[in-house]
Amino acid sequence: MKLLLAPFLIAAACILAGLYGMVHNQISYSVSPGYFHEFKFIQFGIQPELQSRLGAAIVGWQASWWMGIVIGLPICLLSLAMRGTGAFVRTFLLAALMVVAIALLTGLGALAAGYLAIQEGHLPGWMAGWEVSDPTAFARAGLMHDFSYMGGLFGLLAGGVMVIGKIRASRQRSRRP
Repeated sequence: MKLLLAPFLIAAACILAGLYGMVHNQISYSVSPGYFHEFKFIQFGIQPELQSRLGAAIVGWQASWWMGIVIGLPICLLSLAMRGTGAFVRTFLLAALMVVAIALLTGLGALAAGYLAIQEGHLPGWMAGWEVSDPTAFARAGLMHDFSYMGGLFGLLAGGVMVIGKIRASRQRSRRP
């Protein structure tokens, strides 16, 4: 039964990742609409009539749904070791939500750090050569985006550790007399 549920859970992880990207981009669009108009809309080929918050949501979906596979597959494989279908599903969903929370907190932390560290005249080196209308806001939004992906990978590690811990705890409980 668990193997039959696995593709549905991975699909759910893709949906969760895509929704995360849509919400994430609403935050970063608030920080720097220029990041989207001068970079992301062009990169993702968003039509002019959609170049708004809707377009930012579309970019968020396209840029992140696939992370559901990257994160969902290993967590699913680890979670298969849980005893019982219910424990398998609960453990997988808890780990997936942990990944999203860590990615969000990492991205927001980077954004907060960006407000402290990135000031007019003190831009990161990667901004050299970029001709944008508001380089400070652009750099802050870019920092949030980059760190959110890193947060997803940190979340994957944390989620994997959590699943392994749940497997061990479950096995120890079953060994008790």
